[in-house]
Amino acid sequence: MTHEAWGQVREELIKRVGKHNYATWIEPLKLSQLKNGVARFEVPTIFFGDWVQRNYGDHIRSQLTSAGAPVDRLEFAVGTAAPVAARPSQAQAAPKLARARVSEEELPGAPLDARFTFDSFVVGKPNELAHAAARRVAEGGPVTFNPLFLYGGVGLGKTHLMHAIAHELQARRPDLRVLYLSAEQFMYRFVQALRERQIMDFKELFRSVDVLMVDDVQFIAGKDSTQEEFFHTFNALVDANKHPAAEGRFLSQPVSRAGAG
Repeated sequence: MTHEAWGQVREELIKRVGKHNYATWIEPLKLSQLKNGVARFEVPTIFFGDWVQRNYGDHIRSQLTSAGAPVDRLEFAVGTAAPVAARPSQAQAAPKLARARVSEEELPGAPLDARFTFDSFVVGKPNELAHAAARRVAEGGPVTFNPLFLYGGVGLGKTHLMHAIAHELQARRPDLRVLYLSAEQFMYRFVQALRERQIMDFKELFRSVDVLMVDDVQFIAGKDSTQEEFFHTFNALVDANKHPAAEGRFLSQPVSRAGAG
């Protein structure tokens, strides 16, 4: 199969898994070989390949087969390392989480939607308090509520406000390190750090940002270790006079709240 054909498969996968999941898990894949029913992909880390295999392997195999390249097995490798089916050595496990702290470009965030700005946000009675609080945070000055929690029902603009804050801060204060990601991504990074024994790198990475924004925080409910690390991170940022923010459909006993519905 040519790389052009893989490009067509990728377009179909966007429809199957959604834009967010595609950008996080499919787009980084690099097809390196397709031979004898085995598709080999290069991935950023062993953990990344493991996750794609478990959660999107069937989708990928199905689309490759539909495109005329029957595939029985997927293999994932970090660069020229052995496929993830083999147990990685410590050297192979080292494509390091710590690299992400080196530069702004390598922060492990989710892409921002250009449509979600304050100018395009529709303010109404259910969300005017949340909008005002988000605006205040986006101005970059001191606030009496820190961290900021946005909570409410589906479709009331919580994620829109999170993106709008990030866009505004980047425009007003390009010197600030602003990191926006989902709670799911936070958990994957945490599990990866545990597996690769790089938990101190994880802590340093997430405590080095000036503004940490976590979407869908309800995802970590019941995941005790991740939840504990999440709140330790938030507390560390607040103690350093930085600005964490979170959004969720529900939150238990939030410290300070601005309802979006």
